[in-house]
Amino acid sequence: MLDPLDDTLRSEILRYGQFVEAAYRSFDFDTSSPTFGSCKFSKNSLLTRSCIRETGYKPIKNLRATCGIQLPGWIDRGPSWVSTQSSWIGYVAVCQDKEEIARLGRRDVVVVFRGTATCLEWLENLRATLTSLPDDVPNVGSHGGGAMVESGFLSLYTSGNATCPSLQSMVREEIGRVLEAYGDEPLSLTITGHSLGAALATLAAYDINSNFGNAPPVTVISFGGPRVGNQSFRCQLEKRGTKILRIVNSDDLITKVPGFVIENNDMAVNVAGLTGWVQKRVEEAQLVYADVGQELRLSSKECPHLSKGSVASCHELSTYLELVNGFVGSNCPVRATAKRVLGEHHRKKLASL
Repeated sequence: MLDPLDDTLRSEILRYGQFVEAAYRSFDFDTSSPTFGSCKFSKNSLLTRSCIRETGYKPIKNLRATCGIQLPGWIDRGPSWVSTQSSWIGYVAVCQDKEEIARLGRRDVVVVFRGTATCLEWLENLRATLTSLPDDVPNVGSHGGGAMVESGFLSLYTSGNATCPSLQSMVREEIGRVLEAYGDEPLSLTITGHSLGAALATLAAYDINSNFGNAPPVTVISFGGPRVGNQSFRCQLEKRGTKILRIVNSDDLITKVPGFVIENNDMAVNVAGLTGWVQKRVEEAQLVYADVGQELRLSSKECPHLSKGSVASCHELSTYLELVNGFVGSNCPVRATAKRVLGEHHRKKLASL
């Protein structure tokens, strides 16, 4: 279904991408505003006022993330936006449209996360060393050890303060409510996000499947996400049946960090004896990651009007959605070239008859 990309799957990816776009449009990015870091719209009007097409979904919960970094006292003397610890990060919405429920064959619940937007979120992103998940049971296998994830992502997911509970607590509480309200009918849970939001989506999926024995099928649609955890973390996700579609732009640097994926030869060194030494140092530094899920690999360079884009533009959600919309398959990456490539294939087939 990925190569060539199935048209129905393409439509679903774009549909969930719109939910992430709504999160960006709803966030107050204005650092001069007293409401910086909040949602500009009420919960009920979020999807309509963010100007995305009719979805049939109703937002039921706003989500906030809190930075766990301890700040020095003098930081309070600077602009307030520099030290904003808690900010609106996304929302939970439930499908209420009968036709959409019939089309899907179930009631879908979507959890949506935006990407990095505040100074402290950027600082958390830079905490690239792996750390053990709380209360994780070591995953005994060829690689040993337990599931570990990026320190900063885990901090944003699990940190809270006196005025704001942790994102983890909010997600667990809302999923519990959803299961209680709709548990007697077919359900699906789709978690989606871009950039940092993609990392949080992966953590949320792991958390939900670990803590709800009656959880519905959980799917993650990740746009431009960084690496999240080690190989044991990936194995635990697979063991729990979490489905992850990781959409990657080959020209997007964010998808190549943090850390290294040694098993995928990201660190291949053509000097005898050096590879093992480097690998050992990286392992000691807790920087060995593993990619998760199924990958849909795209490339800005294959799209004529995106090929000269900047490093930043290669990571933008709009770039990802445009690439998904235009992608056909690895043999003809962009729809604009599809007719020519398919025509050549047809001529070759006729010549062989």
